[in-house]
Amino acid sequence: MEVNRRDFLRQVAAWSAGLSAAAPILHLPLSALGQDETAAATQPSAAKTGPIVAVAKGKDYAELVTRVLKPLGGIESFVKPGQRVVVKPNIGWDRTPAQAANTHPDVVKAVVQLALAAGAKQVLVFDRPCNEPTMTYRHSGIQPAVESLGDSRAVCQLLDERKFVPVKIAKGQSLDEWLFYRDALEADCYINVPIAKHHGLAKLTLGLKNCMGVIGGNRGQIHQNIGQKLADLNTVLNPKLTIIDATRILLANGPSGGNIEDVKILDTLIASTDMVAADAYATTLFGLRPEQISSTVAAYRMGLGEMDLKKMQMVEV
Repeated sequence: MEVNRRDFLRQVAAWSAGLSAAAPILHLPLSALGQDETAAATQPSAAKTGPIVAVAKGKDYAELVTRVLKPLGGIESFVKPGQRVVVKPNIGWDRTPAQAANTHPDVVKAVVQLALAAGAKQVLVFDRPCNEPTMTYRHSGIQPAVESLGDSRAVCQLLDERKFVPVKIAKGQSLDEWLFYRDALEADCYINVPIAKHHGLAKLTLGLKNCMGVIGGNRGQIHQNIGQKLADLNTVLNPKLTIIDATRILLANGPSGGNIEDVKILDTLIASTDMVAADAYATTLFGLRPEQISSTVAAYRMGLGEMDLKKMQMVEV
């Protein structure tokens, strides 16, 4: 339901004063607000301490990325001049964008472009594909999209096996050590950009599971007690921002997909600094509840983020 300028400001005031029991999704037509009101509307409520989860819908995916980041302060809140940035999409499968097995290339390109505009010294884009890497990078559309920027600072790189390093997982409950890709660990800013899709074992693959693309070793071992192990792995990684690509979601036969009939077009992006919260909301797009996803529950119990939708600050722009 859309609200006009006056109704929107009244809703924000009531919510901030604690008159609303649940966190509403605020439909936020930013163009209808003045400059001061826009700044206030896109900042966390003083009375509400839960994470902001921004949701944006539209056909122009480049514009959609910019819009979904506004409630979080824009890309400048995360990327500072001179920083080394990693943009981590899902490039796991030798599929086309229409098949919804990988992050949409237009979304990845827009995130990279914004990071460059914010002054990033270098922006690396990579994943550890399940299919042949060269073909997967190309057919996903992600490598051509990054290269089309024509900026030497942006590199879509194949992984170098020599860069996987053992890391102790001090807080791990099912894992105490695993191999991680050094560039992911050493980035000044790590931006997690997964696609939302069905997964035969984990039910869904979202932000938490996207870490599989930056770990080495035998990833098949992660599939045993997968929820807890994904939570353990994410105690090591520290994404400053998670943008979940739900522009088109894979409803069945994931994670590899292949059948266009399994794809649903939603033209939606979700962004949050809280990966668990982003995952929790994305779960609802599949008609599921956050507590049905084992990785979300495990990460929440470990204090990695919020899974209670009522405690989140939902902002739809």
